[in-house]
Amino acid sequence: QVYLRESGGGLVQPGGSLRLSCATSGINFKIHTMGWHRQTPGGQRELVGSITSDGTTDYADSATGRFVISRNNARNTVFLQMNDLKPEDTGVYFCTARWRGTDYWGRGTQVTVSS
Repeated sequence: QVYLRESGGGLVQPGGSLRLSCATSGINFKIHTMGWHRQTPGGQRELVGSITSDGTTDYADSATGRFVISRNNARNTVFLQMNDLKPEDTGVYFCTARWRGTDYWGRGTQVTVSS
């Protein structure tokens, strides 16, 4: 059974940082492209960024320069380091795993940026 579980969300002040983790099982982690998506309070879901099996990263414009995605294949875990957080970064963050058109999603972790 495929299992993706996000952790590390919470309440942070503007300008602060958070590090999200996504632990996985049931997939051949090292061959999957891992992604982070965000669902805003208004319900819009958007891609934050992704990391391929060879470590190539890609980010949404809103995340570039502030967020960093990394992966640890030995631990079957992907990370999202978020710096200089802004109120508009508030949302539920989902981890995804993709390989050959098949997507798996985690259940999400809430991030709230507010003073």
